[in-house]
Amino acid sequence: MGKKAAASTNKNKEKRQARKLEQRRIADGMSYVTSANKLTDLASLCKELMIYRNNDLEVDMYIQKVGELEKNVLQWAIDLTERNMKKLYETCAWGWNKERKVEEMTDDNAWYLIAKSKSGSLLAFSHFRFDMDFGEPVLYCYEVQVEAEGRRRGLGQRVLNVLERLARATRMRYVRLTALTHNPAASAFFRACGYSLDETSPPKEEAAHYEILSKATDGEPAGDHCSLSDGMRAVHVAAAES
Repeated sequence: MGKKAAASTNKNKEKRQARKLEQRRIADGMSYVTSANKLTDLASLCKELMIYRNNDLEVDMYIQKVGELEKNVLQWAIDLTERNMKKLYETCAWGWNKERKVEEMTDDNAWYLIAKSKSGSLLAFSHFRFDMDFGEPVLYCYEVQVEAEGRRRGLGQRVLNVLERLARATRMRYVRLTALTHNPAASAFFRACGYSLDETSPPKEEAAHYEILSKATDGEPAGDHCSLSDGMRAVHVAAAES
């Protein structure tokens, strides 16, 4: 066999090996996502983060699949999202479509992290999912919404901490979310919490009104390290800070 033929054979072999490795990586990722969605007690993976205290603010959290949520809690989450996000949606290319948002929030794969005060008041929630995104197993944060009385008190930060811990425990590679570019305060908050522009974020000339941010799960365990206040409200397609 000549040198050219041998080199060609080696290149083809390397390509086959690379394809096999990629197929295995994707298969492993899908198995992680499937396993995560079958869990029945996600809170046990981050139980030390499920109680939050900040001066006079005392909050307990719980996690449920959308089908397990009480109807009044789900309706509150929908209403809070509309109150917080409608105007922001109306000022970007998507516009506000309540029916589409409700459909998204009630998808069978939706998980909810709910935060309520000791008195029983609902203060914040996150809608998130375990999914394959661009070939990677990720925890995708669709919503982080905070009531006015819960903002600037570290609660939004703690919600992100919980999501990061869950992602790490279930072998997701990233926590990903989408932020509106005309809400710079929210983007600044996420970046202060270690989120950065994700490689899947579209070029500005293609989508100037939003960007995709992410945080890898291979670092140190998540802690309360954000340096900005958390008046933030974030969603899969927008983010806002009051």
